[in-house]
Amino acid sequence: MPEPAPDPRMRSLINQLRPGAVRTVKVIGFDGADVLVRVEDAEGEEVEIGRIPRQEASMRRTEHPSELFEVGQEFDAEEIGRWHGGQLHLSARACEIPALRSFLLALERGQVVAGTVSAVHNFGVFVHVDGEPEGLCTGFIRVPDLTWGWIDHPSEAVEVGQRITAEVIIAETRSGQVILSLKVLQEDPLIHFADQVGRIVTGPIVRIVPFGVFVQLAPKVVGLLHVSELTDEPAETPDQLVDEGQQVAVKVAEVDLQRHRVRLSAADGADRT
Repeated sequence: MPEPAPDPRMRSLINQLRPGAVRTVKVIGFDGADVLVRVEDAEGEEVEIGRIPRQEASMRRTEHPSELFEVGQEFDAEEIGRWHGGQLHLSARACEIPALRSFLLALERGQVVAGTVSAVHNFGVFVHVDGEPEGLCTGFIRVPDLTWGWIDHPSEAVEVGQRITAEVIIAETRSGQVILSLKVLQEDPLIHFADQVGRIVTGPIVRIVPFGVFVQLAPKVVGLLHVSELTDEPAETPDQLVDEGQQVAVKVAEVDLQRHRVRLSAADGADRT
């Protein structure tokens, strides 16, 4: 069975977050909360005028960039793109901590790293990655990258103090973080479920949403049964028809490995409300 193809949207996002070229800049003034800089070449000659947006000035919290920079000050900044008529925008925060930048640049997409879980929140998990600069916490795992299984909270997948092995998705110099994935090192359960298309499966409803219900089909495999498969009455909603935990018989209509989705239909001969 072929491996699922990379999501093109994720590929595009990763490309946008890749570190840009580092340029030497000199502060020439401020435009509101942005820093205006003169971009120089290797010989110190002015190339163009660039802009450092306020959110790219520093990892430290300040009221205004003038607390950090003064006119005439020189430092390195990372190119992040061109906006507003082609003006070059740069990030000073991406070069603010040399040791952090060196650590992040040494990491490559797909590299496997080890670390220790430092905090677990409803939005994701922070990880102390082995080898990171002292006093920093660089690793982060988004909830969808924790496991193939269905979880209500990240604490169901990991706990503080746990040693983990994860794969690098992207090392972001601007955020100072390494985005990691535990899930990618686990086998996709759908690879072995793809041959179930057309079969009738019975499982419990694990979640009810306005457009349908999710049914547990196998360990770490959940499928969506659209509300149209539950009733012919458009005014009825899923929570009026079924309950969480209720066992239902469904047909596996499609297994989409690229999007990691299973589409279900009403089981043959099943009664609709």
